[in-house]
Amino acid sequence: MEDFTRKFTVVDKKLGTREIMASVYDSLKLKGYDPINQIVGYILSEDPTYITNYNNARALICRIDRDELLHELVESYLKSAE
Repeated sequence: MEDFTRKFTVVDKKLGTREIMASVYDSLKLKGYDPINQIVGYILSEDPTYITNYNNARALICRIDRDELLHELVESYLKSAE
């Protein structure tokens, strides 16, 4: 019998906020929309129809809590302004 502990690594397939937003942005751009305007419209209204279904973008963005997204956006903006 071997006397060591084996390591088991679980691959986390959950996309992070940055990856989701990049994917949604790319999908909107590919479909000919202005991604910034569409994402802002979604954030302000929480109406998912601002986001295309193309590449599953609408389902992806709905995974993100809007309050957390706004928090991250403001934090990132202010950090880049320093």
